[in-house]
Amino acid sequence: MIVTVGDARAVAKKRLPKIFFDYIDGGAFSETTLRANLADFAALTLEQRVLDCPTRRDLSTDYLGKRHSLPFLLGPVGFLGLYAGGGEALAARAAAARGLPFCLSTFSIADITALRAETTADLQFQLYVLKDRGLSLSLMGSARAAGVETLYVTVDCPITSLRERDVRNGFRALESLTLGLGLQMLRRPGWCLDQLAHFPPKVGFLGDQPQFGRGVLAQAAALSRDIDPSLSWTDIAWLRDRWPGKLVVKGLMAAEDARLAFDRGADAVVVSNHGGRQLDGAASTISRLPEIVSACPGRDVLLDGGIRRGTDIVKALALGAAGVLLGRAYVWGLAAGGQAGVMKIIDLLAAEIDITLALMGISSIDELKRRGRAVIRRSDHR
Repeated sequence: MIVTVGDARAVAKKRLPKIFFDYIDGGAFSETTLRANLADFAALTLEQRVLDCPTRRDLSTDYLGKRHSLPFLLGPVGFLGLYAGGGEALAARAAAARGLPFCLSTFSIADITALRAETTADLQFQLYVLKDRGLSLSLMGSARAAGVETLYVTVDCPITSLRERDVRNGFRALESLTLGLGLQMLRRPGWCLDQLAHFPPKVGFLGDQPQFGRGVLAQAAALSRDIDPSLSWTDIAWLRDRWPGKLVVKGLMAAEDARLAFDRGADAVVVSNHGGRQLDGAASTISRLPEIVSACPGRDVLLDGGIRRGTDIVKALALGAAGVLLGRAYVWGLAAGGQAGVMKIIDLLAAEIDITLALMGISSIDELKRRGRAVIRRSDHR
């Protein structure tokens, strides 16, 4: 039975081949920052109020220029189709069913044109800027043709960090199926059967790009090498000139970088350390959020990293986040139960937020945002 995000993680671990579970579960180096993302949420406490419980709570709020039914969205995660067959479509349909945006990653099994035909979701797109600027522009054009209004550009991966679990498993080093990997997959027969209808998996938009290889393992490795390490603030201005919709810069951990992003035309930023998968030893996202919000008054500052509970989302909103992006949490749900699993995670988090607001004497997310830091404290016990 899945009653928490942690339960979904446990089911996903049993269902997925180790190479794919470790890819989504792990972090860089000693995984210190991954753990900090969790620990620093736990170090915050919320103010309880009594005899003032609102009978109804409104969980809707504004971020990215729209009113949304919940204060979170399904953020970009690569290779969703490896966690469940047709994973991108399943996650997007779950998002649509709950009125949430769904952001497709560059590293996706489904390409955005095909995905648009399968779902009515509010599709967003996350871009890694490639050395081949023409290919980057082609991706942006496909996104725009699919009705995407919001483009996220990820800026914290000039190089891919050392993720030791991936090194041990050979992810992004193996370029074809080996005997060892094949045996590992066969130990997960349910996963294998689910994948048969979508075999062989490939990075969706690379269908007409043979130079990146033929299968998902080769393509993942080649595409990682093609992310432009020379990306600069000039390129953000270049993207702003070429993208007519909302532009979100994702992967910022410094107030000055947030200011620079807004100065170059960004509509929003995402405070993110890539889920602890890039600079190990970096601060947690929740610890840096207040400084960045204070440096950018009146601007949309979103957050990801370490979200496992509805209380985590409440804490982020109280500290100034306009909204929150889910990552691992919904992917574990996807691996555990497909579309229904993602919807289960959405509903669990929504219920936890609702209960938390009630016990704080707060009637809506908008009220929570207005009250802000007055309803949150740092624990004396860490």
